[in-house]
Amino acid sequence: MPASPSTARAINDRLALRLLQQEGPLTASRLKQLTGLSRPTVADLVERLTDSGLITVVGESGEQRRGPNARVYGIVADRAHLAALDIRTEGVSVVVSDLLGDVLAEASAPIGGDTGTGPAVEQAVALVERAAKEAGALGAAPPPELVRGWGRLHTVGIGAPGLIDPATGELRDSSGLPAWHRSLVAALQERLPEARVLVENETNLAALAEQRDGVARDRDTFVLLWIGHGTGAAVVLDGALRRGASGGTGEIGFLPVPGTTTLPSATDCEGGFHSLAGAAAVAALAAELGVAAEPEGHEPHAAALVRRAVAAGPDSPAATAFLDALADRLAIGAASVIAVLDPGCVVLGGEVGQAGGTALAERVERRLVRMSPLPTEVRASTLGGRAVLRGALLTARDGAQDELFAPPPGR
Repeated sequence: MPASPSTARAINDRLALRLLQQEGPLTASRLKQLTGLSRPTVADLVERLTDSGLITVVGESGEQRRGPNARVYGIVADRAHLAALDIRTEGVSVVVSDLLGDVLAEASAPIGGDTGTGPAVEQAVALVERAAKEAGALGAAPPPELVRGWGRLHTVGIGAPGLIDPATGELRDSSGLPAWHRSLVAALQERLPEARVLVENETNLAALAEQRDGVARDRDTFVLLWIGHGTGAAVVLDGALRRGASGGTGEIGFLPVPGTTTLPSATDCEGGFHSLAGAAAVAALAAELGVAAEPEGHEPHAAALVRRAVAAGPDSPAATAFLDALADRLAIGAASVIAVLDPGCVVLGGEVGQAGGTALAERVERRLVRMSPLPTEVRASTLGGRAVLRGALLTARDGAQDELFAPPPGR
């Protein structure tokens, strides 16, 4: 059946907005070429989007040209602001951006393990509010004649360790994780009532970022193996992130593997893959083989050790032995995932995966060739630990644009 006039307008408007987002400012003539729509249809949608405050004239195309077709239109970036949070067991980081994803403010703060739930939540919320104010997203309320929420903090994307309930989108109560994680989500919803809060597993967000902006841009099927403070995996099949029946797809830290002294339990991943590849295990392996390093800035110790070993190169027997042993461990987890999913590509993510670079990725790939008949490319993350924040920001932007780009009721 043909689309109704209102549905057709909505489709055309979204198409134009996506093109303006991807290509940057465009003239009406260029929009006509890219969309294949008629000149009157493009003129109508430009007028609608301008009246709704989503696009505006940002210049003209050529000094000699005049008239409506010469005007260059762009998305109003400050129509809404977005925030992204990366919640870790030891602290929180936040960025605030405009509607196009350009970062306007960022901050981070450590939260010690002995900090109570209330103080920890207050520290994290205050950090978000401070960054939002710096970006101009929590200033005075807009004039009443403007659309509700104009320029304010519209959507907050949160990346957190643990399970996200696929039915409710809420962070589930997980053993071993700080209680302030769950409390923070509720506190943000209370303190920022105009903003929508979206929560996603941190490893899933890292995979989204690698797919959009990182090393997996050319892959619609891959697995990201997160190697950081803990371990995890994210599964992308046919371009879609897979979460599983309970939101637990990729909880690879609980995977029983050889080389440990016990088995994991429902409440503790000790004895699983985490015991081979988590930060503490990587640090212990380095100490055993004589590799030492001092972290730079906020770099995790495990990442510093791997970075130091890579920099030492093949002339260092200790560094070579360490990278070889670490690759042996990572290949065990990767081979288990490959045998079930056959993704064709594994991304070594997190700070450790990025620190290992091609030196570690190539080692893991060579081992997988021997362990599995399924051809699998192994790539090192290009985003590392920053992938979680980037993925959270992309999620917030997608959520905000889905709402803002939708046609007004009754149109």
